[in-house]
Amino acid sequence: ARPGGLGTARSHHQSDLNSFLWTIKRNPPSYFYGTIHVPYTRVWDFIPENSKKAFQESNMVYLELDLTDPYTISALTSCQLLPQGGTLQDVLPRDIYGRLKRHLEYVKLMMPSWMTPDQRGKGLYADYLFNAIAGNWERKRPVWVMLMVNSLTEADIKTRGVPVLDLYLAQEAERMRKRTGAVEKVEEQCHPLNGLNFSQVIFALNQTLVQQESVRAGSLQGSYTTEDLIKHYNCGDLNSIIFNHDTSQVPNFNNVTLRPSEQITAQEIDSYFRQELIYKRNDRMGNRVKALMEEHPDNSFFFAFGAGQ
Repeated sequence: ARPGGLGTARSHHQSDLNSFLWTIKRNPPSYFYGTIHVPYTRVWDFIPENSKKAFQESNMVYLELDLTDPYTISALTSCQLLPQGGTLQDVLPRDIYGRLKRHLEYVKLMMPSWMTPDQRGKGLYADYLFNAIAGNWERKRPVWVMLMVNSLTEADIKTRGVPVLDLYLAQEAERMRKRTGAVEKVEEQCHPLNGLNFSQVIFALNQTLVQQESVRAGSLQGSYTTEDLIKHYNCGDLNSIIFNHDTSQVPNFNNVTLRPSEQITAQEIDSYFRQELIYKRNDRMGNRVKALMEEHPDNSFFFAFGAGQ
């Protein structure tokens, strides 16, 4: 495979930047494309024409998960729940549970002011939106609550209702009557997150709450990781370390001022996710991609996977 996107235009032109497109040389050609889990409207205008053309010309579009399949969504929901009908109050330390509850009450209170007029015009009422994201939070495993809290920010709320890039590509592929599929099962994406040990999860949840509480207190501006991610992606920055964390929207816990013992925990979480969500997954997905292309030698595939892979 070779990287694409190097145009002949002058250096300040978008077409002269790298794109996250690789061509697999065979007849007909197939493609690998690196996506990003942000609203497609934030990146679509910066995606070079060669990538859009490759998408249009391919007759089979494969993503990591089938995001348009109701089973995928329900399997993801059930994978996030605590076993045997347990609740968070049963498993979390009392002080963390109290802080979590207070933070969610604050988010619910703020949500109407965070929403855009456009969202209100579409009838996305704040209560409905809050319940869509945080409803049933008491039944969720702490690791998923941590990820939920991480995404309950003013910037993220403002873009709710716009499909993320990978979902947008899936919807476009269906609209264009292309054959679509997925190379992963929900369980394969979900179980590694459930595999962190309890002290690691508590550490991660506490760090996330500390960060959000600082934002609320005005001592820390909102986390710019999503903004950084978008900027690097739009500039075609293939090497940015920032993409290593996009795979499952796992925050980087190593960027805060930590005590030495906490730094060790942060590094353990980081290397666990890198192993499970990048290396092992790449291996698994690579084997499936190879098998699919061998099975369908006459088809042109467009594989759209997270750029963090």
